[in-house]
Amino acid sequence: MAESAGTKVTITYCAECGYETQTLSLAEALMKAFTHELTSIELVPWYEGSFDVAINGHLVHSMYREGGFPDNAKMVEEVKKVLAASPAKVESA
Repeated sequence: MAESAGTKVTITYCAECGYETQTLSLAEALMKAFTHELTSIELVPWYEGSFDVAINGHLVHSMYREGGFPDNAKMVEEVKKVLAASPAKVESA
């Protein structure tokens, strides 16, 4: 397997607000769309009404900034952009 930093999606959600359903729905959409292309999908329980999505540490959705939950299809497209911009994977010799 080639060594790569990979693509990591982090979903930070308000656990006390009951945002687990939206969190798991987005995680499922990402898992179905990318199967083994993502290095990890990290779920971070938080508080204060947060629901943020970051790809490789870059914030692509914030409930505070955009208002509301992200559209799963839009988040899939954001990940596709990152994967398309990643250097081609080179197999180890």
